[in-house]
Amino acid sequence: MTGLATPPARDGLLVVQPLRRRHCAECRGGPLALLVVEGGVLRCLDCVDLGHLVFLPRGDTALTRRSREESTLSAVVVRFNRRKGRYERQGVLVEEAGLARAEERCLADAEARRRRRVRDARRRAAEDVRFAGAFAAEIRRLFPGCPEERARAIASHASLRGSGRVGRSAAGRALSEGAVVSAVAASVRHVDTQYDALLMSGVARHEARRRIAGRVEAVLSGWRDLPEAGITRGGGLTSRT
Repeated sequence: MTGLATPPARDGLLVVQPLRRRHCAECRGGPLALLVVEGGVLRCLDCVDLGHLVFLPRGDTALTRRSREESTLSAVVVRFNRRKGRYERQGVLVEEAGLARAEERCLADAEARRRRRVRDARRRAAEDVRFAGAFAAEIRRLFPGCPEERARAIASHASLRGSGRVGRSAAGRALSEGAVVSAVAASVRHVDTQYDALLMSGVARHEARRRIAGRVEAVLSGWRDLPEAGITRGGGLTSRT
């Protein structure tokens, strides 16, 4: 095994996973899955008083760190990588009781993280409700003729978290007039005109928008100037922006 007698120096105990069949120089046991090199001599874990430790593979940083904290005795396990020409860490040997205590700590942390995620989700939901309400109020201010239910539907759709719609843009979050008007116009385009049908029939998007532009402006003008009229096809819900 290349370089077996000279594993990397590091603080603490070091255990090697051999690449070839190796036997203990003291008890002649083997082949060994793990061994310790002492002054160039190979010994098994039992002969160096590490046989009671359990192996924890690498991968869970928190569990590894806590297992070593909870163990009075521990060792780092390495294996030689021929292709890279160096030893690489494979895990640690720790006391079984220490590993059990570390697992309990990690489970407690996982539960704490779960509770925090629940709290954060509730907080975001409350923020979303407040923002949608503010967006709807701004729609009603700019378009007093827009039915209240329709304004709420437009605001809810445009401000959906993670949707990438205009309400989630920086301008939308700032309740800028341009963003609010864009959200309302998009709703009118899809709900109050034949825009969707034109797209489905193969009409190009720009041409479809040109054909329905007059209808969109008529609805928007009615909502701006005639609070009583509520020009809409039954105040239907918007489907997308």
